[in-house]
Amino acid sequence: MIMKDIIFTIGRSFGSGGKEVGELLAQKLGVPFFDRELLAEAAKESEYTEKIFETFDEQPVKSTLYSMAMGNFPMFGESMPISMQANLAQMQTIQKVASENKSCVIVGRCSDFALREFDNVVNVFITADKQARIKRICERAKVDEKTAAAEMKKIDKARASYYNYYTENRWGDARNYNLCLDSGLIGTKGCVNVILAYAELI
Repeated sequence: MIMKDIIFTIGRSFGSGGKEVGELLAQKLGVPFFDRELLAEAAKESEYTEKIFETFDEQPVKSTLYSMAMGNFPMFGESMPISMQANLAQMQTIQKVASENKSCVIVGRCSDFALREFDNVVNVFITADKQARIKRICERAKVDEKTAAAEMKKIDKARASYYNYYTENRWGDARNYNLCLDSGLIGTKGCVNVILAYAELI
């Protein structure tokens, strides 16, 4: 079992089981798991309600790209769009969570970028081929393949737009991650095993 302190971030394409990988990894290590919990935490730390964070959670923004300086976010001003204010607050919450926990697992929400100046982070991206993801969505949401395919395309597009906007990187680009894993080939438990093996080697 891993003895060192590591923050794991999990990026994921929709239907790949990335959240399940994160949950299983956290359970295996006995460390905190953060996903939508970040929204509630961000709401506590700001003037906005959790509903506002849910509205803008991993959604693209239609305004001029704002250049962010890690660890030195500006004070929120009235001229900044509320969507950007909500997402910057969430970024700060990710940093706070990472600082307060020696080890934890954080899913999505540009967490790899938010923590890029931390030296104890392992960034993972979970994906799978189209048919494997459609099958998983159908089983989980009890929908037909056409509906699953449409939802997969819609959410992947939103996540990519959100990530590309706030990080100025490309969502799913292997250069942004330490590991890119295919859950369709090795399963979610297999992904966890590979992540643990990798963490033992670094």
